[in-house]
Amino acid sequence: MKLQRKNRRALALGAFAVSGALALTACGSDDTGNSNGGDSSASAQAGNIKCDDAKGQLLADGSSAQKNAIDTWVKSFTAACSGVQINYKGSGSGAGVTAFTQGQVAFAGSDSALKPEEVTASKSVCKGGQGIDLPMVGGPIAVGFNVPGVDKLVLNAETIAKIFDSKITNWNDAAIKKLNPDAKLPDLKIQAFHRSDESGTTDNFTKYLIAASPANWKYSGGKAWQAKGGQSASGSSGVAQQVKQTSGAISYMELSYAKDGIVPVTVDTGASAPVEATVENATKAIAAAKVVGTGKDLSLELDRATKAEGAYPITLVTYEIVCDKGNKADTLPATKAFLRYIASEDGQGQLSAAGYAPIPDDIIAKVRTTIEGLS
Repeated sequence: MKLQRKNRRALALGAFAVSGALALTACGSDDTGNSNGGDSSASAQAGNIKCDDAKGQLLADGSSAQKNAIDTWVKSFTAACSGVQINYKGSGSGAGVTAFTQGQVAFAGSDSALKPEEVTASKSVCKGGQGIDLPMVGGPIAVGFNVPGVDKLVLNAETIAKIFDSKITNWNDAAIKKLNPDAKLPDLKIQAFHRSDESGTTDNFTKYLIAASPANWKYSGGKAWQAKGGQSASGSSGVAQQVKQTSGAISYMELSYAKDGIVPVTVDTGASAPVEATVENATKAIAAAKVVGTGKDLSLELDRATKAEGAYPITLVTYEIVCDKGNKADTLPATKAFLRYIASEDGQGQLSAAGYAPIPDDIIAKVRTTIEGLS
C-alpha cells in the first residue's frame, strides 16, 4: 500500500552525543559528537514530553545504526524526566536481540525484524506475551568511499556486489570507468570493509544486493557477513573510521557516519538519473513500504530493487523491540514514556537534522497506538 510521506520539521540540534550527566556510561564506540548539557533544543523538547511515572535506570542495547538518533532523543527526554537514566549501548542488532531474549534489557534496537525463533525465545521473557517490532527510525545506508582525487562516484548494484565479493579489486576497473567516464580513477587497490559483528546494517545491505543483483550476489544474506575476502571492523563507527583512514577504502554505513572525508556513492538504479544517498531519497523508498507483521507486530517490507525516480534503494528501518505484554513492572513506565516520546511528532521531527528519515505517517500512527497498549 502507498503510505503518506512524513512531514519533517527543520529543528536545530546541538551535538548528538550525550553528556555524562545523562548517565550514558556505556555508549560504546559509536558516540560521535561532543556533549552540550545546555542545548536549547533539548529544553524546547522537554516541555512536550509526558513522563508519567517514569523513574530509575533503563537499560537497552542493539542497533548501532540508530545510536546517534537515540543519543539525541535521550538528551531531550532526560531533560524533561530527570528521574530516569537511560543507557543504550549500541552494540549491534545481533547483540541487542540476544540481550532482549535473555531478559537483560527493557528494549532492544534492531535493523532487522525478529525471526520466528527469536519471537519464540522472547516468550520466556515476556510473560503472557512476546517481543514485537516497532519501526522507529529510517534512513539510507551510504556506501562510503575514500579515493584520492575522486569526489563523486556512481556505482550500480552489479559493481557494488562485485566490489564486496572481491570480483572487482581496483578503482580503475573498466566497469567503474564505464559508470564514471569523467572521473580520474586511480590505479589503486580497493580496500572493502564489512562489519565483523552481527549487524542489521549488513542484513539490509545484502538484502539490497540479493534483490537488485541476484546474478552477482549468491549469498543467502543475514546479519553475519558471508562473502569472502575484504577486511572487517566492529560497529558503524568502526567501519567508518577505517574508511576515513584508509586510501582506497569503501564500506557501508548509515548516512550519519559518512562524513569527515567519507563520500557517499550515488547509485544507478535504472531510473532516469542516479540517486544520491539522502534522507529525502530514502524517505521516498520507505514511503512505499508495506506492513507485513501480524497482530501488534509492525515489521515492514521494503522494495529493495526499486527503480522509482529519486528513491534511494539501500535503506533500512530500525525497530525498537519490546514485549507487548509481560514487561517488568519497574521498567514499564520509563519504557512506555521514552517510546511514546520518540514516536511522537516532536521525536520524529528531530530525525532529519540528525541524518535519519522519519517513519511515514500511517505507520507511526499505528506505532503510537501499540505503545499505549504495552503492559
